[in-house]
Amino acid sequence: MKLSRLFFLPLFAASIAFAQVKELPRAKPEAVGMSSERLARIKTTLAADVEAKKLPGAVLVVARHGKVVMYDTVGKIDPAGSAPMAKNAIFRIYSMSKPITTVTAMMLVEEGKLMLSDPVSKYIPSFAKMQVGVEKSGGDGGKPVLELVPARRQITIQDLMRHTSGITYGFFGTGLVKAAYADANLGGTDMTNEALAEKISKLPLAYQPGTTWDYSHSTDVLGRVIEVITGKPLLQAMKERVLDPLGMKETSFYVTDPARQPRVAEPFSDDRNIGTNANFGDPRVAGKYESGGGGLMSTPMEYARFAQMLLNGGTLEGKRYISPRTLSYMTSDHLGTAIATTPLYLPGPGNGFGLGFAVRKVSGESAVPAEAGTFYWGGAGGTYFWVDPKTDLFVVFMMQSPKQRVYYRTLLHDMVYASVMK
Repeated sequence: MKLSRLFFLPLFAASIAFAQVKELPRAKPEAVGMSSERLARIKTTLAADVEAKKLPGAVLVVARHGKVVMYDTVGKIDPAGSAPMAKNAIFRIYSMSKPITTVTAMMLVEEGKLMLSDPVSKYIPSFAKMQVGVEKSGGDGGKPVLELVPARRQITIQDLMRHTSGITYGFFGTGLVKAAYADANLGGTDMTNEALAEKISKLPLAYQPGTTWDYSHSTDVLGRVIEVITGKPLLQAMKERVLDPLGMKETSFYVTDPARQPRVAEPFSDDRNIGTNANFGDPRVAGKYESGGGGLMSTPMEYARFAQMLLNGGTLEGKRYISPRTLSYMTSDHLGTAIATTPLYLPGPGNGFGLGFAVRKVSGESAVPAEAGTFYWGGAGGTYFWVDPKTDLFVVFMMQSPKQRVYYRTLLHDMVYASVMK
């Protein structure tokens, strides 16, 4: 028995070491021009919200000038249990998957394997003849009817990246096309990315391609394009180019390892709805679907490494992932004045949208403080990040609370910028 324990101890130690992500360098806040006292207010505020049962638990990473100045937890991993929140808790990051998918695709652009001007039909032929749904009033005051008209041009890869494809989601907004998406049961875990893309290609577009920004399944279709080009499942393509080189070993679509499953963060039991007919899934049960638009699981420090790479202009620890010029192009506004925005335009005043990220166009206009040039995005489950090149700062916040996601994004912007002293 003693020999058996000695034999397994090294294996156990090795597995623990493998699971630990390499942390970014640390510094005291004052060493990078921030206030310890003011940063401490953030944890006090979050802890009070935990006590008030407003927040189940959270992890916050704040870094400036390449150094982490705050890496703290509050609350519990699962509010129904007793385990405290862990720094290496695993969160459903939902739409924070989109930047990773888009960076992967842009690496293919840099390799000459993909162009933004390419029609999606070059890789998925069923997208060649898309139709647009136009609502018409029914005769004699009857219910509206959907008329299908040909798309005036094909959907491009750029359209997928900036959400101007005409593709939509079924759980934001109303209308007959939205209802058709909701009824199509898109994204079930037993559906492959190929099957999802084929199903979307048979649905009407909500808008003419290139005319309107509308949050959508576009990045899921982009994930399928990546699979076609690389000949590999989306996760494998991501791991080879982005995840494994960055040390993001636990970022994946499912958490099937029983030893890791207790670290999956959970919401309150009455806060599991992320949209109409859309609820938190169970990542412990593996499926076929690898949603490039919203399926990844990750930990705060792993995503922090991704954010620091972006803040560094595409490098981390001596490895180049993407050109600084490519990244600058991605984080520029790609909407301009010619593209309309829907009433559910998430970025809001003072903001635009680039390739995979929302981007701050001006420092003013918005009620949320941020410098022009900041780029960001969040997940429906409550996770959020932003990268501010001018201030040389990034923030990663992870919780699981759909109801509170907008509130904490604003709160953190207010309190983090109040902590920047110079």
